[in-house]
Amino acid sequence: MRAADADREATAERLRVALEEGRLDLHEYDERLQQTYGAKTYAELDTVLVDLPRPASAQRSALTPLGPQPPPVSGPGASVPGGEVPPGPPVTGETAVGKSAPTGAAAGRWPVAVWGPWLRVAALLTAIWAISSVGSRELLFYWPVWALGPWGVLLLFRTTGGFAGAAPARDRRRAARATRRRRRRPDR
Repeated sequence: MRAADADREATAERLRVALEEGRLDLHEYDERLQQTYGAKTYAELDTVLVDLPRPASAQRSALTPLGPQPPPVSGPGASVPGGEVPPGPPVTGETAVGKSAPTGAAAGRWPVAVWGPWLRVAALLTAIWAISSVGSRELLFYWPVWALGPWGVLLLFRTTGGFAGAAPARDRRRAARATRRRRRRPDR
């Protein structure tokens, strides 16, 4: 089933809470956020949350409901016996082993996730360089090259190696392994 913008926002909020709780580092949060906004189906959203715990009760959770829940859906598309789907958020954090993770648009955003921090730092350092050049009334040596050059070369190797080594597919396999480990472990 296709996910709505509200579902993507709820998933992004759960990722933000996981980041604040220390369950995700900043780089992993950024990658998962890219996958979240590129997701088209509930299954793709589920893979983003697969190794994170479900939110606690409403009193203990940092998440707030988006608003009133839609009424139950019934009909031939419903997958629950009796034809009714219970109300509630469709993003559960669980996915079946073997389901593919985001492809297409989300996989195409992988280079953006890799190069995004470099671009932000490049913009900041270039702005500082430009301000200092204007302040000195002469064109100064572009000193940000000493930080951006080596970092850019490493990212270039990572990007080309990532496409050749299928880094997005490797991330999907890592998520599937985490799912299998979680299913083997009894619920506490």
